[in-house]
Amino acid sequence: MFSTPAPTGTLARLRAQIARIEHGGARPVHRAVPFDIEAIDGILPGGLLFGALHEVAGTGPDTEHGAAAALFLGGVLARMEGPVLWVQQRADLFAPGLACIGLHPARILFAEAGNEVLAAMEEGLAHPGLAAVVGELSGRLTLVASRRLQLAAEHSGTMAALLRRSRVFDDPDLVAPSAAVTRWRIAAQPSAPPLPHAPSVPGLGSALWRLDLTRCRGGAPGSWIVEACDATGRLTLVANLADGSAAETGRAA
Repeated sequence: MFSTPAPTGTLARLRAQIARIEHGGARPVHRAVPFDIEAIDGILPGGLLFGALHEVAGTGPDTEHGAAAALFLGGVLARMEGPVLWVQQRADLFAPGLACIGLHPARILFAEAGNEVLAAMEEGLAHPGLAAVVGELSGRLTLVASRRLQLAAEHSGTMAALLRRSRVFDDPDLVAPSAAVTRWRIAAQPSAPPLPHAPSVPGLGSALWRLDLTRCRGGAPGSWIVEACDATGRLTLVANLADGSAAETGRAA
């Protein structure tokens, strides 16, 4: 499935680091991470499941960089307990940005794996001391490879997440069959006026995202406009946009 075996030294270091984490970490006790937004949690099985594979990708220009998608994942991880293994093809993740949404870099074990992201993810998922394993993938994901990750996540009870990236905005690989339990597309939206009741007042409002849940095993797809993650990783649902404004419908507790 993989072109070449992962470097022996890299996997050995990864095993040693995870072993140290397991001695001091505890296996997550919650089955899912809820968004605490009824419109979203009502479609999902209570939230994003542990022991399952989830896929997230950006849209438009962000399909390549995945900035909004990374922050979306970071917000979920910020509301979990325990260490996170984040596997990258190259070291281009802006850790201070994750800290701003509540995911402190000290909780993250970074691994640069080149073309062996999937192999490193499977290695991480074999260790239940981790809260989650995230992998950034810009290449093709076969159905067999996604099933391997899903089975590994089920076996360990650890959440697995793939941040999909591509230089092609409408890359067919991003919609190819996958064993992921949920699949998301995250799109940045124009910010609303800072004062919804006074749209002519200048200023920059909160960043907005459109969340598209394109697949949910056992559930239905959905789409929502939300304010981007706050300092605790939580989202805020906003009303339907009209005339360039958005009214807040309530912040998640």
